[in-house]
Amino acid sequence: MKRVPITLRGAEALRVELRTLKSEARPNVIKAIAEARAHGDLSENAEYHAAREQQGFIEGRIQELESKLSNAEIIDVTQLAPSGRVVFGATVELEDEDTGAKVTYQIVGEDEADIKSGRISFASPIARALVGKSEGDSAEVAAPGGKRNYEVIAVRYV
Repeated sequence: MKRVPITLRGAEALRVELRTLKSEARPNVIKAIAEARAHGDLSENAEYHAAREQQGFIEGRIQELESKLSNAEIIDVTQLAPSGRVVFGATVELEDEDTGAKVTYQIVGEDEADIKSGRISFASPIARALVGKSEGDSAEVAAPGGKRNYEVIAVRYV
C-alpha cells in the first residue's frame, strides 16, 4: 500500500482517538455487553444488540485508524527549509485577483481537511493548483463556480 501524507498534528489527533477508543470506548462497550447478557434472553434484548452494534463500530474504527497510521508518511512542516514554495503542510495566504478577498489555507492530508478551520486536502483542486507555486505567483483554480485566480501572498511553515 502506498504511503499517505499527514501532518504531525493530524497524526497525533489520530493517535489520541485510537488511544481513547482502546482505553475507554472498547472497555465500556464490553462492560455493556456483559450487563446486557446478564438480563437473560439475548434474542429480544435490545440493549445487547445495540451494544454489539456499537462494538462493531468501535472495532472497525480502531482497525481503520491503525491502518491509516501504519500507512502514514508524517510530515513535520516546522522542519522544512523555508523556501517560499507551497508544499504539503504549508500555510498559504491567498488573494482572489478578481475580488481582492483574502483567504488562508493549510494544505493537509485528506483525513485532516476541514474547510471551516482553513485546512484543505492536498488532493483538492485549489491545493493541486497551489503546490509548487511561490510567493507572488498566480494560480488558476477550476472551482465549481468557474475559474478563479489567486495570488500567493505568503507561505508559512508552522
